[in-house]
Amino acid sequence: MTAKLDVLRPGPFTTVQDLGRPGLAAIGVGRSGAADRGALRLANRLVGNPEGHAALETTLGGLALRASETVTVAVTGAPCPITAGGRAAGPNAPIILRPGDELVLGLPERGLRCYVAVRGGFDVPAILGARATDTLGKLGPPPLAAGMSLPVGNVVLGPPAVDLAPRPGLPAEPCLRITPGPRLDWFTADALSTMVSRPYTVTSDVDRVGIRFTGPRLNRAREGELPPEACVPGALQVPPSGTPILFLADHPVTGGYPVIAVVDEDYLDLAAQLRPGTPVRFTVSGA
Repeated sequence: MTAKLDVLRPGPFTTVQDLGRPGLAAIGVGRSGAADRGALRLANRLVGNPEGHAALETTLGGLALRASETVTVAVTGAPCPITAGGRAAGPNAPIILRPGDELVLGLPERGLRCYVAVRGGFDVPAILGARATDTLGKLGPPPLAAGMSLPVGNVVLGPPAVDLAPRPGLPAEPCLRITPGPRLDWFTADALSTMVSRPYTVTSDVDRVGIRFTGPRLNRAREGELPPEACVPGALQVPPSGTPILFLADHPVTGGYPVIAVVDEDYLDLAAQLRPGTPVRFTVSGA
């Protein structure tokens, strides 16, 4: 019998994610995939999956699943309370669920997104080569809802090789490393130094597309708007309000606001864990 995980409660927002659809921007399809790619890869390694298998990305916990058969799962990303079969369980470690056991995730202590992998991966239909839910492009499976059943696949690697993968805690005031962007000349000479001199705060306008900040205004040196041009994950666009917007996994493939800087790839996983109210600093790469 094919194992499955039944969704009892989806939490505030849970989607199926893998490593996305790279290389399709020319036809208007973004990469999408896990916002915290390192956490997804780790969850898959902990249960003996290939790193790109489909897992669940849940926002602010609240997820409850019930196993139909014995399965091995792992929870990574933002640290949160976990119970498995009514017993406390830890993050970043394989967890055995027996038939009828429930996996329940609480509210993360810090951070935003948790990842749940199951040995064999979630065997939902692939669209354009990936099982990721693209919330902007409306591709992939819909967000989870109570009553859904998620089938478990059977493509695995060797058995899990570790019983714990210790991870550092998320900082109270994250610092994101940036590289000056292609439209830095659209801003005044002091704009970049202004950006790195004082913290910004994450607003409530946060989703898989991006993050809007409040903080020091970045003044332009020229008027007008750009024609649409290609965008990448990590781009920091500055609309007329003067405060930046950071593009995440489901960002549009083009944008018209000038990009003052780009968050370095190595810091995008940390950016994916920013929750409303978090103070954030920026530092220039190589400074």
